[in-house]
Amino acid sequence: MTNHDAALRTAHPGDTATTAAAGRYVQLALLVCAAGAIYPMLYLRQFYQDTMLDLFQITRTQLGYLYSALGTTFLVCYLPSGWLADRLSPRWLISCSLAGTGALGFWYANAGAPSYATLMVIFCGWGVTTGLTFWASVIKRVKTIARPSEQGRFFGFLDGGRGLIEALLATASLALFAWLVDTRGVSHGGAFRQVVVGYSAVCIALGALLLFVRDAGGSTAHDAVKAEKGHLGRDLLTLARNRRLWVFALIVFCGYHLSWATYSISPYLQQKGVGMSIVAAGFIASLKLWMRPIGGIGGGFVGDRIGTLNVLGGALFGAALAFVGLIVFPSLGQIALLVGVVIVIVIGLLTYAVRGLYWSVLERCDVPARITGLAIGIISLLGYSPDVFLPLLNGWLTTAYPGMHGYQLYFGYVACVSAVGGGACLLLKAMLKGEPAR
Repeated sequence: MTNHDAALRTAHPGDTATTAAAGRYVQLALLVCAAGAIYPMLYLRQFYQDTMLDLFQITRTQLGYLYSALGTTFLVCYLPSGWLADRLSPRWLISCSLAGTGALGFWYANAGAPSYATLMVIFCGWGVTTGLTFWASVIKRVKTIARPSEQGRFFGFLDGGRGLIEALLATASLALFAWLVDTRGVSHGGAFRQVVVGYSAVCIALGALLLFVRDAGGSTAHDAVKAEKGHLGRDLLTLARNRRLWVFALIVFCGYHLSWATYSISPYLQQKGVGMSIVAAGFIASLKLWMRPIGGIGGGFVGDRIGTLNVLGGALFGAALAFVGLIVFPSLGQIALLVGVVIVIVIGLLTYAVRGLYWSVLERCDVPARITGLAIGIISLLGYSPDVFLPLLNGWLTTAYPGMHGYQLYFGYVACVSAVGGGACLLLKAMLKGEPAR
């Protein structure tokens, strides 16, 4: 470095810090776009289920098996995804994930009349590209580029911004679908293929873009620990002995219940005793989707100011009360509709605040940097295990107790689990007593 360069850096010490901060936020924005673009293509059934059934000539049961295979692949991939994120650059893993997901999407859109076996391969392939090489890498990347005082807002931006990207892409895809069908006279199947092509192109473009984004200053931790070699068995034992990590896993496990419970709000509102139409129930339930950027981003900023565990615990206890309110509001007579709308909005805010915040707690769990990815894999395996049993529990309760009662039992269970999650936050806070809140 020349004396002139040194003098310039000394004269403007804030410039480097400002540039580094801008670089970190640019990376965060790209990660938000990546997370918001990579998953919607996998779950297009929520908008185009009947079209998919007609196009691929499969039954609802067969479609369910495809998504069951996808979920099983996720579960199998969580642990090795963390191990992989500790050994390869998250930026390269994320780029490859986006490119692979997009490539499978082009195959999906242009396969003509694919066999059921081909569809199964595509869905399992998506499970690998979004589970094995993507999820832990994104979480680790965000944790790495965020400073300790920014963990809440960065993870809040990740989940809230991801929800906003998903909403924008869904709106654009539905508009494209409607234009192709109504204006151009394209068949529903043909329009669906073009929607998939659009999502695939976005994924591949983002994957290419991420390859050319240089690491920000805060992300060099990966390089710093890259040379440290570890033994998988010893690393797993280190994590197993970490009591904070077990409590954190319980918090994620309880918080993830809230996300699953929100999927049952619309059918609950249509039951006899509540009596809303499909359109009215769908509209009220859709209000919660717009709470995702508000709850996720807002919760992240508040968490950084008054303590992540304080906000997370309050949100979990609040969600428990809100689900109790969802159970009792039909008995409130004339004001029931207004109260129900307010409760659904509150549930949306609290659910997405929890989702946006819980990964920021990893910063407080004293996990060695070189095995952060492995820790993320273990937490994902345990915390997201409701993917396996909650659909079965919901189906059993609503079948064994038809009508409103089955859903109320389900929401009651979720309220209890949410309260347990709030208690876990208090426990972890007690374990961390003496450390500065963040």
